[in-house]
Amino acid sequence: MMKTKDLKIQNKRPDVIAGRNPVSEAVRSNRPIDKILVAKGEKSGAIVGILAKARDKKIPVKEVDRTKLDYVSGGATHQGIVAFAAAKDYSTVDDILEYAESKGEAPFVVVLDEVEDPHNLGAIIRTAECAGVHGIIIPKRRSAGLSYTVAKASAGAIEYMRVARVTNIAVTLDELKEKGVWVYGADMDGTDYDECDFSGACAIVIGNEGKGISRLVREKCDVIASLPMKGQINSLNASVAAGILMYKAIEKPLIL
Repeated sequence: MMKTKDLKIQNKRPDVIAGRNPVSEAVRSNRPIDKILVAKGEKSGAIVGILAKARDKKIPVKEVDRTKLDYVSGGATHQGIVAFAAAKDYSTVDDILEYAESKGEAPFVVVLDEVEDPHNLGAIIRTAECAGVHGIIIPKRRSAGLSYTVAKASAGAIEYMRVARVTNIAVTLDELKEKGVWVYGADMDGTDYDECDFSGACAIVIGNEGKGISRLVREKCDVIASLPMKGQINSLNASVAAGILMYKAIEKPLIL
């Protein structure tokens, strides 16, 4: 039987920052942080100050039970607050578009609308890197971030993929469309993906594992691309659907 001490050591993760001073310094130093967990009802002055700085920097904050903090901190003294550091710095949407331009290629982007499973995000990053995608865009809230788990699931591809985190996916799609990017949403009741023309500047939108693409994001798509379902199950895993569409898109050259 595993001892409690051994379990705590096993639960320690390299992306976890526990304790008021370590979290405060991480926020102050502009280290990329995916989210902060704070104990419910915690009102100490130090933590209030940390959360104020976090919100100024638009870092997601969530209140949880202390038992959750005990678990994720792996037994470290957390003092009611834990932060999750990103495994890699985030890029901007402009970084992604500039990278495409530097390669003389039309932008090829994957947009994830609240994909929450870190293993799915990691798998999508891995496939995107292999398919020549210039960057991935994710929302700041209700989404997996660039965590240690995501980095591991990407099998190293995270080091080569630009990932931008934005406040509003729908607004970002409008901005991409203004720059000539054609937006394809993966969803049911659309055009068969095999009949879609993905040539030129292209953004592929993949929705949440359970809900799919949100109504507002779907309305922003120029084309809804559907994958045929021949069996009894009516949907594919998000990372599988993303992979199929990415490789369909590169059947035609991305040159400007």
